[in-house]
Amino acid sequence: MKAQDLLPDGQNQIERNGTVIRKGTVGAFLVNAKAWGDPAVEADRRADAERDIVEALPALRELGLFDVLEVRDDRLRALLDAH
Repeated sequence: MKAQDLLPDGQNQIERNGTVIRKGTVGAFLVNAKAWGDPAVEADRRADAERDIVEALPALRELGLFDVLEVRDDRLRALLDAH
């Protein structure tokens, strides 16, 4: 499957089992996870990243991201498990 098979050009989101999954959800999670785990990032940016990570969890779980990939950062894994 290619990306356009899941979300064709011009379509920005899908709904699965009542959960809206937007194009870019996985990419945004990766960017936010890196920022959240970087002690050099300002505290307010890290707090924003944490909020965005938590808000994206239903979509990421519906996609099955964590069924295929394992989070290696212990702190990030604990955050995900807490939500």
